Amino acid sequence: MSALDLGGGLSVSRETWDRLEHYTDLLRKWNPRINLVSPTTLEEAWTRHIVDSAQIWSIPQEYPQHWADLGVGGGFPGLVVAILRDEFAPEMKVSLVESDQRKCAFLRTVLRETGVDANVEPRRIEEIPPLGADLLSARALASLDKLLGFANRHLCENGTALFPKGAQAEKEIADARKMWQFDLVRHTSLTDPHAVVLQIGALTHV
Repeated sequence: MSALDLGGGLSVSRETWDRLEHYTDLLRKWNPRINLVSPTTLEEAWTRHIVDSAQIWSIPQEYPQHWADLGVGGGFPGLVVAILRDEFAPEMKVSLVESDQRKCAFLRTVLRETGVDANVEPRRIEEIPPLGADLLSARALASLDKLLGFANRHLCENGTALFPKGAQAEKEIADARKMWQFDLVRHTSLTDPHAVVLQIGALTHV
């Protein structure tokens, strides 16, 4: 079976590609009803959402045992992670945390129709018991200092967080360092030259 290039050096099978395309079709179908993503991004949904999420998947050098995505919304990057996991790391556990019940219904629909498994947590991030995830992600959810509070609660010891950030990333990093100590690696975004993915580890409260 020939592999298909998803960008950033990541090649996927036709089955994975088809699952991602079906997910994109469902996103376009549901979005007018529950506003999963900004309507202005739907025309470029593959690049703006699918490829943008897939680059996050490609950052870790080793696959974690448990990947948790917070504030999943329309499923980015969590649903993309779950679909890619099915091909590359089937033993990995994926948790999708989303408090909006309508969005949870969408997440479950995509999982069911693509035949992919993930654990949907329909509660607020602050209310669920610590997840003990090896890897934590969140996209367009909150400022970095708040995200680090979530990471401190839900990451296991020696866990890693991956947070995409835009043009204000350096200011958010400076603000967060007033309250947190952490190791940081910046990965330039493949889809936006003004954006980065922040890889954070060794997190402790000041």
